[in-house]
Amino acid sequence: MSLYGMMRTGVSGMNAQANRLSAVADNIANSDTTGYKRSSAEFSSLIMPGTGGAYNSGGVTTTIRSAVSTQGVMTYTTSVSDLAVNGDGFFVVQDASGTPYLTRAGSFVPDAQGRLVNAAGYQLMAYSYANGEPAATANGFEGLVPVQISDQEMTATPSTEGVFSGNLPAGATPVAAGSLPSTNSASAQYTSKTSLVAYDDLGNKKLLDVYFTNTGAGTWEVSVFDQSKATPGTSFPYTGGALASTNLTFDTTTGKLTGATDSISFTVPGGSTLNLDLSKVTQLGTGFTVADAKVNGNAPSSIQKVQIGQDGVIYAQFADGSTKALYKIPLADVQSPD
Repeated sequence: MSLYGMMRTGVSGMNAQANRLSAVADNIANSDTTGYKRSSAEFSSLIMPGTGGAYNSGGVTTTIRSAVSTQGVMTYTTSVSDLAVNGDGFFVVQDASGTPYLTRAGSFVPDAQGRLVNAAGYQLMAYSYANGEPAATANGFEGLVPVQISDQEMTATPSTEGVFSGNLPAGATPVAAGSLPSTNSASAQYTSKTSLVAYDDLGNKKLLDVYFTNTGAGTWEVSVFDQSKATPGTSFPYTGGALASTNLTFDTTTGKLTGATDSISFTVPGGSTLNLDLSKVTQLGTGFTVADAKVNGNAPSSIQKVQIGQDGVIYAQFADGSTKALYKIPLADVQSPD
């Protein structure tokens, strides 16, 4: 063994111990750092082959391993933007240049532009609901955008769907075809009526008159009108006629819907197509009742607060009490996180 070999072996041992002490120092220094995982030093022997009968000294090397996959301790905070990963996975963040990174640290705060950033200034990435339900990319970061929430934002959501449930009286007197609301004649008759509030594309309220009219045993006509087009005092005729009309068929024994039609679709004036679910309507031996009547959408309103669900969906709650999904935070995974 040469003098150089002796020195090399000794130095490798000192370097290995220095790396181990560095790992211990890191663990102590970061004991309160959010998302930090314990590091440990693993020692490996270096064996040198002998040449010409001479002995060549080996040495030792170290590998620093971080327990990234170990579940950390969850700590209660008062900030709604503080997140934690329960199980496997990483938050996706990006720096100012757009380079993506993975992190388990979930402490985020809004910056001056309303973007959620961590202590290093990296932006939290998520899928946006701007174009509907987002689809995750399985093998990349495409489709992810920075989470940006502005307290000054005003938004309006047009109505696109609703539900109506209730009962239609089984003993109602049928109305002749020539006098149905769908004819929009001045002499139109109906069995029952209710009104619904919907919203157009700009968030303006639109009152809709919904008429239920018995046309025979187990059959009903449903017609929807724009209340603003009604004739004062009498309603009929409405300017422009019905927005939509359809027919419902019930089993006269069970009182449940039996026909293929269980909804009605129409365009909200100045808004989008609204599909009103009528599948829970019954025809029983009692009067007209409304059990439930809901239509989505909202008037222009500012964001009052933000909520993040356990599924990673970020919701905005508006001044009028309505909520809207804004982003969905994904969890990225790698084959060997440690």
